[in-house]
Amino acid sequence: MGDTDSFLHLARPLGPAAVGSQPSTQPLNVIIQPQAVFSILDHSLHRNTDQERVIGTLLGTRSEDGTEVEIRNCYAVPHTETAEQVEVDMDYQKQMLALHLRANPKEVLVGWYATSAELNTFSALIQNFYGQQGDGTWPHPAVHLTVSTVPGKDIEARTYISAPIGVTAERAADSCLFIPVTYEIKYGESEKSGLELVSGAKEREDRTTGVFTDIESLERAIEQVLEMLDRVSNYVNNVLDEDATPSSALGQFLMNALSLAPKVDPADIERDFNNHLQDILLVSYLSNTIRTQIDLSNRLATAALTLGSGDPLAEGGSGSGGGQKGGQQDQRRGKPRNQNRGD
Repeated sequence: MGDTDSFLHLARPLGPAAVGSQPSTQPLNVIIQPQAVFSILDHSLHRNTDQERVIGTLLGTRSEDGTEVEIRNCYAVPHTETAEQVEVDMDYQKQMLALHLRANPKEVLVGWYATSAELNTFSALIQNFYGQQGDGTWPHPAVHLTVSTVPGKDIEARTYISAPIGVTAERAADSCLFIPVTYEIKYGESEKSGLELVSGAKEREDRTTGVFTDIESLERAIEQVLEMLDRVSNYVNNVLDEDATPSSALGQFLMNALSLAPKVDPADIERDFNNHLQDILLVSYLSNTIRTQIDLSNRLATAALTLGSGDPLAEGGSGSGGGQKGGQQDQRRGKPRNQNRGD
């Protein structure tokens, strides 16, 4: 049992009261969104100093047959854990679950997480709580996600489902068998830039990085494409010169990638790219111009209000003649002021 990826599967006796009402324990494929992992890490960073681990609820979607679960969201659940007992705020869990499902009606309860790779008796109690009927995931199994947050080590995640085990119904209530299932962390194109920005800060001592503009991001993308093309070209040349061992699988992959490339003249691609780039620059110029015009209009309006309230002639005198004189002065002073604003 030296290999950490090896598991011993045993036949499990079921409790008499649980027979005939067991949730499905079929294998699952779990997909984890990056924002859920970030929320778990943030919860771990802000935990109390006396807490070894924190727990929370996992929300997401489930396929119709229940074999695929996607974890999209999560939230923390207060709990206290000692060597003798564990207490979970069930009322808080139910209220937060109702609020989240009201805000995201397409999501469902899929399981819970813990920031520790250890599975103990308390983990079985919490797992049975999330997998119960009514407010739990029944008849589907609850997914348990463990995220190791040991300082100085890489983040390691594992996913499990559970099956009841015990010779009696009372014993089965506080015990379960954790079954490991496969998982995959997926992200879209919109999230890729953010992840690359976060990963770029790990090499800096102050753990900060600047945000790239659209032109800089486009430049970096082009540089990465050119670098990948150089790597592929060097590999092909080395294979042709018999300096590298050929791989049929890699050759098939490159052939499939080249077959997806559109049959377009390079001159047409360059022309379309330049036209698209000019459109982007024009939109950026117009947006900056509109922003400058709005700011200038706000400044002129503020200046007009300030000068108008501070003009002593605008308040008028105590007599009627003073009021008429003041009105004439306002008209004479207001006319060139309008002309300047129009210019």
